[in-house]
Amino acid sequence: MLGLRSYTLTACKLLSKSKLIVTQSRKMATSALPQTMKAIRIHTPGGVEALSFDDIEVPKPSKGQILVQNKAAGLNFIDTYHRSGLYPLPPLPTIGVEGAGVVVEVGEDVNDFAVGDRVAYITRPPCGSYASFTTATAANAIRLPDSIPFEQGASILLQGMTAVSLATLAVPVKQGDVVLVHAAAGGTGRIIAAVSRHLGATVIGTVSTEEKAAVAREAGCHHVLLYTKQNVAEEVMKITHGKGATVSFDGVGKDTFQVSLDALGKNGTLVSFGNASGKVPPVDIFVLVPKHLKLMRTSLFGFISTAEEFKALSSRTLELVTSGVVKLEIFKTFPLDQVAEAHKTLEGRLSTGKIVILP
Repeated sequence: MLGLRSYTLTACKLLSKSKLIVTQSRKMATSALPQTMKAIRIHTPGGVEALSFDDIEVPKPSKGQILVQNKAAGLNFIDTYHRSGLYPLPPLPTIGVEGAGVVVEVGEDVNDFAVGDRVAYITRPPCGSYASFTTATAANAIRLPDSIPFEQGASILLQGMTAVSLATLAVPVKQGDVVLVHAAAGGTGRIIAAVSRHLGATVIGTVSTEEKAAVAREAGCHHVLLYTKQNVAEEVMKITHGKGATVSFDGVGKDTFQVSLDALGKNGTLVSFGNASGKVPPVDIFVLVPKHLKLMRTSLFGFISTAEEFKALSSRTLELVTSGVVKLEIFKTFPLDQVAEAHKTLEGRLSTGKIVILP
């Protein structure tokens, strides 16, 4: 009995020591961190001049959060909506909704991540990814395989999950469907095209230049239309022998909304998910009647409102990336202090693929 008691006491001491080591390892990362960091904040919404390069305090992770030292931050159109005030934010937000980096501190009740883990995450301002460090909710982060560079890691979640949610949840694309993808050479458009083709659809993409047309074909489009030179709706009807598209995935907004409706066939669906050219004006619902059309306005966050939904969609997206179905193409990287140029490039529709910010 004495030997057993001695063994038990020794085991307890070892267990307590191991817990102390884990706790200390987490705190050591904290003690080595700087007190301040660089971040892009919005003092007053507006154009690119609203992007302020500030020194602010390094945030502390709350319960259920991780602190990530950012190695890359993805640029998305939603960032421009946050900057302009189209999507209002709390005062003095740090913007940016996705990033990738290394975990440097772990908050309470976080068991899936440890200091040193490579991760990709999505977040919402005011604690955004355009910064040296970001606190992210652990439930909205994934471990990043060593085979995926940080720049690509910052390209997976927002655009990747948006594309996969559109083609598998908003309108489950199937064999024989005809899918119209606007801005098919852009970051999200490329992925929608690739996933739709993988699911058996005929994919028609729209782009502005011959250079972008080549990119869209490589991404998976069977047919590519130059909206600057061709009547998109008429060409879709020719390609489909008058039947029209099954679904139009439209992230452009105001400039392509009517085109999307005109290109759809009977019982078709228009999925609007972005405002790259501006907000779609009010719609008379009776325009849907002649062809019995369906209209949907989606947001990625509506598909990942629970930890289970995030895990399922992020896992499916990562699987499509690692299997080679989805190829993550980085168009250009910009240092954090040149983020205004990055926004100009995106809004000027000069990019093919993903723009990444390097904090």
